[in-house]
Amino acid sequence: MEWQNKTAAECLRGLGSDGKKGLSHAEAARRLKETGTNELAGPRRKGLLARFFAQLSDFMVLVLLAAAAVSFLASRIEGTGDYVDSIIILAIVVLNAVAGMIQESRAEHAMEALKKLSSPRARVIRGGREETVDAAQLVPGDLVRLRAGDIAPADLRLIESHGLSAGESALTGESLPAAKDAGVVLPEKTPLGDRKNMVFSPSEITAGNGLGVVTATGMRTEVGRIAGMIASQEPPKTPLQKRLAQTGRWLGAGALAICALIFLIGLLEHTPPLDMFLLSISLAVAAIPEGLPAVVTIVLAVGVRRMAAKKSIVRRMPAVETLGSASVICSDKTGTLTENRMTVRTVASASGEVAAHSQEGKRILSLACLCSNCTGGAGSYRGEPTETALAAACPEEKSELERRWPRVHEIPFSSSRKRMTTVHRRPDGGYRIICKGAPDVLARYCVGSCSGFLAKNESMASSGLRVIGVAFRDTDALPTEREMEQNLTFVGLAGLSDPPRAGVKEAVAQCRSAGIRPVMITGDHAATASAIARELGILRRDGKVLTGQELDALSDTDLKRAVRTCDVFARVSPEHKVRIVRAFQANGEVAAMTGDGINDAPALRAADIGCAMGKSGTEVAKGAADMVLADDNFTTIVAAVREGRGVYANIRRTVHFLLSCNIGEILTVFVGFLIGLPSPLLAIQLLWVNLVTDSVPALALGVEPIEPGVMQRPPAKRGESLFSGGMGWRIAIEGCLIGAFTLAAYSVGRVFFDPDPMNPVVGRTMAFAVLSLAQIAHTFNMRGGPLFSPARRGSRLLPAALLCIFLQCSVLLVPPLAALFDAALLTPAAWGAVAAFSLAPAVLVRLQMLINRRHG
Repeated sequence: MEWQNKTAAECLRGLGSDGKKGLSHAEAARRLKETGTNELAGPRRKGLLARFFAQLSDFMVLVLLAAAAVSFLASRIEGTGDYVDSIIILAIVVLNAVAGMIQESRAEHAMEALKKLSSPRARVIRGGREETVDAAQLVPGDLVRLRAGDIAPADLRLIESHGLSAGESALTGESLPAAKDAGVVLPEKTPLGDRKNMVFSPSEITAGNGLGVVTATGMRTEVGRIAGMIASQEPPKTPLQKRLAQTGRWLGAGALAICALIFLIGLLEHTPPLDMFLLSISLAVAAIPEGLPAVVTIVLAVGVRRMAAKKSIVRRMPAVETLGSASVICSDKTGTLTENRMTVRTVASASGEVAAHSQEGKRILSLACLCSNCTGGAGSYRGEPTETALAAACPEEKSELERRWPRVHEIPFSSSRKRMTTVHRRPDGGYRIICKGAPDVLARYCVGSCSGFLAKNESMASSGLRVIGVAFRDTDALPTEREMEQNLTFVGLAGLSDPPRAGVKEAVAQCRSAGIRPVMITGDHAATASAIARELGILRRDGKVLTGQELDALSDTDLKRAVRTCDVFARVSPEHKVRIVRAFQANGEVAAMTGDGINDAPALRAADIGCAMGKSGTEVAKGAADMVLADDNFTTIVAAVREGRGVYANIRRTVHFLLSCNIGEILTVFVGFLIGLPSPLLAIQLLWVNLVTDSVPALALGVEPIEPGVMQRPPAKRGESLFSGGMGWRIAIEGCLIGAFTLAAYSVGRVFFDPDPMNPVVGRTMAFAVLSLAQIAHTFNMRGGPLFSPARRGSRLLPAALLCIFLQCSVLLVPPLAALFDAALLTPAAWGAVAAFSLAPAVLVRLQMLINRRHG
């Protein structure tokens, strides 16, 4: 139920409460049993085992588990007792599951943070007496006393208010405290930030005092509603997770199809079933890149470390790549794009704008500073944000001004008066009356024409500034309160706003050049939001501004169309933010969301990647986000995007390399079988290639330095395959070349070097050597540039290649290792053939790349 559209008396009647005595203790106890405690419900926690097994549901992981089981079964049937293959595959699966389990539980952390925000104690009136109780014991209908410094313990409809204001930026996104007035009655559907007769948990009371009746507790409060949204929002799978899952399905289905085909052909040719079964296992081992999950996990972990060095703390590993794919960055305004600190931006006198340190500027700011209640000194003023900003802008210390102009009387500011008046003793005797407030209200109490000031006020307000007018009058005798605010002289205006963060404008420009569209989503007013967005370059010349009320009138289909041209969404609620993010996603965009407030948390969780502010951000926002910006700087996102794009490019290279190598392995075994040759490769040799001479270079590719110009490319589209841009064809061609030269080496060894062609130990050894070394040489095709060009600074490719060559030569030359892999010692002539066949695929692929580049 909405309470802002009812009078205080109507609210009390509706809640069954007395405006003086509150609820009786017996009634409060009865309601507590009925409504439950004033606490936020936590999420249902999964047990450790449930979390672990949830990580094993991926299709690729299931195929790996099947491969491990089949390998184990084959070893049992053969009676070899060789379970190394099964153990290695299982170890990879378990390590990946543990890594994924550690990255879970964002919603739990967000909910825990929300629960910590609740006020532990509250001053409540029960049975006509004021007492202090645990906030958890509050019920609807309780009367709660509020004072400056309190945290609102529940949602309240104000019954009384005396200069009351509340800081609601975490809920509404508005940087200034909201003035509250118990006497107003507002329309239904009034936006949250405009409900002046309500105070919401967990807002901070920044000034004044008041009395309110509890309208909602626990999960029924506005913050409870947000908590429910966080709990119900399932974070979408990242683009990388979707692409890898799709790749895993293709690989698994392909491996099973090839195995079934081989098994069927063998049965038709009356080959013994056990032999066919073992050959099928060899093909399954060849088809599945066992190292891919581990390599991707390590690549992402390295990306996490690199981002942390650039002040981007990643909480969920796949999010590293997601930011690189982002095509829209939806950013909150207050505290993210701006400093969340009011600052005097413009000072104007009757003659126009003046510098703060000019004579006129000093006069205006000194008067405004005297007519304020903030305390402290330069750089550390405390109090209402507008007053601290005026005092900070004043060239003279407030304490020195007050020493010379001591205050003798004050008429405080209120939301109904919209002005504040102070009286000071002049150094020469007599008194000076100073009044500051809304310029249009102030003009009514001033002598002479104020039209110039009012016109300037309109101009400043239209550019998103909050404008404060200053007027004064000198008098010899102390006047009565009624006389004080008469015959004043209007002296000037001060325009204030929450300034943009340094470097944000440049970061926005970089986003646009990288093909990323920045969008502002804020709870602040449209005029303020538009001015900041235009200054930062977010609001384009033809861009549109949409308010929360306008958004309510749109269906999801209409909103999906509207987001294509809208750059600023103002005066929006947490539900609106989620709808906007979903609309961008429905248009095929990869949406990133940045924010710092409680009101941002549901959208942070719903977005493809949520980025929370580390310093100013609430724990709720951080708990719901995938990434935390340690320095609260929007510009850090640009650096993180660059890192994410580098990670994605490296993962594509890794997948490209591994799959082209695996196709080479499959073709070698499959073609050998089709033409009736003894198996060119053994299962243990294929597993060695997959886990060592494939995976080590793949790891080096995964941590290659970021290519220059990566931020000049458009982001990867949602739903785009890992094999887009012709990569699938290149993988097939390169795999065919590797397989063809491996078979050529096998045939040469079998014909020219093996004494018994039906037991081709030398041919198999040459095939084993060529397959490994050709893949190592092929690694250098993945990085681009000339084949033998020097590596980029920080590249690990050459050391990885040298290590793999050493390991491969060891298993071929060291007798115990050679015996383990059933390898023969090769003659110098055989080694010459191995070297030629190993380099040939890399050279041919490089020639193909050069021809393609020359022909565009």
